Amino acid sequence: MNKKIAVVGAGNVGASCAQYIAEANIADVVLVDIVEGVPQGKALDLTQAGPVRGYNAKVVGTNDYKDIEGASIVIDTAGVPRKPGMSREDLLNSNAQITTKVAENIKKYAPKSFVIMVANPLDLMTYHMQKVTGFPHNRVVGQAGVLDSIRFRAFISMELNVAMSDTQAMVLGGHGDTMVPLPRYSTVSGVPIGELMSEERINAICARTADGGGEIVRLLKTGSAYYAPAAASVDMCKAIFNDEKKLLPASAYLTGQYGIKDIYIGVPIILGANGVEKIIELKLDSAELKALQGSAATYKEHLAILGY
Repeated sequence: MNKKIAVVGAGNVGASCAQYIAEANIADVVLVDIVEGVPQGKALDLTQAGPVRGYNAKVVGTNDYKDIEGASIVIDTAGVPRKPGMSREDLLNSNAQITTKVAENIKKYAPKSFVIMVANPLDLMTYHMQKVTGFPHNRVVGQAGVLDSIRFRAFISMELNVAMSDTQAMVLGGHGDTMVPLPRYSTVSGVPIGELMSEERINAICARTADGGGEIVRLLKTGSAYYAPAAASVDMCKAIFNDEKKLLPASAYLTGQYGIKDIYIGVPIILGANGVEKIIELKLDSAELKALQGSAATYKEHLAILGY
């Protein structure tokens, strides 16, 4: 029997996740949404693309959470998207209610699954998902750091006119304005970007990375990013399924690392068959550590709004 990945939310992010999973031939996909006909229609459309896109994965759509039964991984994209002028934190209360319902159904129908959170505000919803499901912290992880880092990598590539595949980048902190890009840990084929561009350009790219999602929201005007968030999520699925022991930044639960505890925040992790297998503590300078701890403090305040 093929492995199964459930994608909750059949909007642009969820449908893109389903497409990338199918094209990677890593698992069958169940696309879940509360709107009748939408997940079924998108799943059928994706199925019909299979013969020319070269995949044999089954893609089905449903309005019934019972159909996620047996899923090894659940990607939760369900939530209200950002609109121009809104911060991710503006979505807090409305998306917390949605996440509660999703979490209760995951706990009921896929109690052994790993959960990859995509819904915003990402770090807060990841914390909320873990609390409602009661799953071990290693099985609930947020994809934000992967997304922020691939945006950073893309901007480095665009600036230097080099292959995107040769770039590596590290972005820590919350998935929002307080994120912490780390140029010292960002390279092109092992060469630090500080040797390839000016400090002024690095600072500009860091600022653009922090505003990466907002820039797309302003351009689209009626929605938010979906191709890159979906790509980041599916990359994490591959790391779990293939036990890649992949070092990547993601929203993980801290228990004192970096002087932070009882919060989900973006840090480097090892992601493998057991989910979050290790948290890597980089040697940060005082300014970097202060920025990371400041980011965490901001999200602590937001958690209080949710009653934590």
